[in-house]
Amino acid sequence: MNRLFWLVMAAIGIGLVLLMVNDNAGNTFGIENNDFGRLVWLGAVGLLISAGLLRSGRPLGAMAGNLGTWALIVLALIGGYQYRYELQDVASRVTAGLVPGSPLALGVEDGHATVTLDKADSGHFEARITINGAPIRTVVDTGATSTVLTSEDAQAAGFNPATLNFTVPVSTANGMARAASVRTQELSIGGIVRRNMQVMVAAPGALSQSLLGMNFIGSLSGFDVRGDRMILRD
Repeated sequence: MNRLFWLVMAAIGIGLVLLMVNDNAGNTFGIENNDFGRLVWLGAVGLLISAGLLRSGRPLGAMAGNLGTWALIVLALIGGYQYRYELQDVASRVTAGLVPGSPLALGVEDGHATVTLDKADSGHFEARITINGAPIRTVVDTGATSTVLTSEDAQAAGFNPATLNFTVPVSTANGMARAASVRTQELSIGGIVRRNMQVMVAAPGALSQSLLGMNFIGSLSGFDVRGDRMILRD
């Protein structure tokens, strides 16, 4: 075992030295350094697994079966990594079907986060946002000048409606309402995050569902509606 350990360490050490020597060249023995680095550690892992199987004294048929099992596990892990974004989309679609307002898909365009929302049965786009760590179900309302929380959702986000002054008139798709102004520590939906954003808290009983308004929508680089889907771009 000691001999095997030092052989593995020597192989890794030689590989690291070759990578450092060929850093400026960008390749080692005609292989890109990133790929050569992976080859070094994969070779070390393969050597350890092979040595362990040989030292076990098990029949060759059994060892071949074990190697095949390990190969399938490695391939599954590699496949999962390569298709991680597609798998994330599948998970998002399942969640969107189970939890109303959950993003249908999360992505990145030109280095900016995107969130795709699905139209709810009500005919409106709903968004499950997070304010100060609390999940809140909202309706996307481009007719609302500001994001407006119900008093219940505001309390879940850490605001006490009993201490607020509801003196600010706000415009919503349902008309005018009275609200109090507060600032969030963090408001997020998917990978889109806004900090220290002003939102409104509606007077108790004045609003049945929280609204994601234009102060948030207007902070995006863009959004568009494609059929039953809305895409928000950070």
